[in-house]
Amino acid sequence: MIIVMNKQASQTEIEGVVARITEVGLKAHLSEGSFRTIIGVIGEKKLIAELPVEAMAGVEKAISVTESYKLVSREFKPEDTIIDVDGILIGGRQLVVMAGPCAVESREQLLESAFIVKNAGAQFLRGGAYKPRTSPYAFQGLEEKGLELLAEAREQTGLKIVTEVVDVQTVSVVSSYADVLQIGARNMQNFQLLKAVGKTDKPVLLKRGMAATLKEWLNAAEYIMSEGNYNVIFCERGIRTFENYTRNTLDLSAVAALKQVSHLPVIVDPSHGTGVWKLVRPMARAAVAADADGLMVEVHPNPAKALSDGPQSLTPENFSAMMQEIDTVARAIGRSL
Repeated sequence: MIIVMNKQASQTEIEGVVARITEVGLKAHLSEGSFRTIIGVIGEKKLIAELPVEAMAGVEKAISVTESYKLVSREFKPEDTIIDVDGILIGGRQLVVMAGPCAVESREQLLESAFIVKNAGAQFLRGGAYKPRTSPYAFQGLEEKGLELLAEAREQTGLKIVTEVVDVQTVSVVSSYADVLQIGARNMQNFQLLKAVGKTDKPVLLKRGMAATLKEWLNAAEYIMSEGNYNVIFCERGIRTFENYTRNTLDLSAVAALKQVSHLPVIVDPSHGTGVWKLVRPMARAAVAADADGLMVEVHPNPAKALSDGPQSLTPENFSAMMQEIDTVARAIGRSL
C-alpha cells in the first residue's frame, strides 16, 4: 500500500502515520517529493488491510500497489531518483561513465588505467578485486589487495570506485573501500546478498541476471530497498538469447521500459553486452540515445595482455574516441557528459 499525505500535512502528522504503521508490525518507507510526502507500507497483506488509514490525521488517500515491487515503482515515487556519490550525481542530466579494467591485475596496470579513464572524462574507476569466473582455473582476482590498490588509485586520481561484492562474507570489507557496490549478473537473485547490501549505506549497482526478466530484476532491486537502502542503480549488461555472434544480447529497450515503471537510474554496460570491442562504441552511442543515465565500460592499457575480458576491452585511444562520440549524442538529446 502507498499512503499519500495531504500537501499541508505537518511533520507531526507524518511521524504519527509512520509510528502507527510500525506499531502494528509493518514497515514504513518515506518518500518526500517536491509537492507531497508518500509513505510506502510493506508487510503482511492482512495487517495492511486492517490498517485504519482514513482515520489517520494528514492522510489524503491510500493506493493499493498490485505489483510485487513497490518501493522501486513510480507509484511509490513519481519523481526520478538522483543518487549523490560524494558530489557525483547519477540520474541527473549529466551522464556518468564508469570505466577501467575488468580485473585489478597489478598496481602498475590499475594506476595506468585510472589515469587513462580520468583524463578522458570518466568519473568512476571500475575494477574487480574479487572475480567470480566460469572456470575455477581462471584468474580469480587479488581480493583485498585489489581493494587496497583501488583505494590508492582513488587517492591519486579523485575517481570514485565501483567494484563487485560477491558474497555476504565480504560485504563489510568491500564496503570499507568502495564508493559503489556492484552486484554482478550471477548474483542478481542471491537474496541473502541483496539483503546484506541493503543494510549498508553504500549505493548499489545491480546488474541484470543473464536470463532475468525485467520483473525479476525489479524485484531484486526491491530486496535491496526493502532493507532501507534506496540508492540502487540498474545496469543493463545483456541477456542470454539464441544469438551467439555476440557474448550477450544487449537489451536497450530495457532502458526505456525501466524508466516507465521505476524511478531508479539506469546505466548500460556495452562491454559485457556485446563481448566484442568493435561493437562497444556503437552500442555506447545507442545507449546514450536511449536515455541511459550512464555507461560502464571496460578499458585496459593493453587488452591483448589482459587477464580477464581482453576481447571486449577498449584501448585508451578507442575509449577517448568513445567519450567524444557519446558527448555529441548526449548534447543532441539535451544531456551532457
